[in-house]
Amino acid sequence: MRNSVSRLGLTVIALFSVGWLVLSGYSSADMAIQKQAKAAGVPADNCLYCHNEKLPKKDAVTHNERGKWLVDEKAKRNAQKVDGAWLKDYPGDKK
Repeated sequence: MRNSVSRLGLTVIALFSVGWLVLSGYSSADMAIQKQAKAAGVPADNCLYCHNEKLPKKDAVTHNERGKWLVDEKAKRNAQKVDGAWLKDYPGDKK
């Protein structure tokens, strides 16, 4: 009985670890950027606001014009990370 409980526990831990590794391929930074943008009053409702993919993967990301602008701003400002609040200054939305 105790042996089967141990195997079950190890199986659950192994499945959790594999799931964690698989899902860690998705970029989690985008959620933080989206929260920063929303806090700044920008209507960033989902990843498509700056990306061409609904759920971008870390190694397979394509940006739309807004996303490309953010990457350029990061380089201009010598920042380590993109700040979602910069989207307030995005010139493409102004008319």
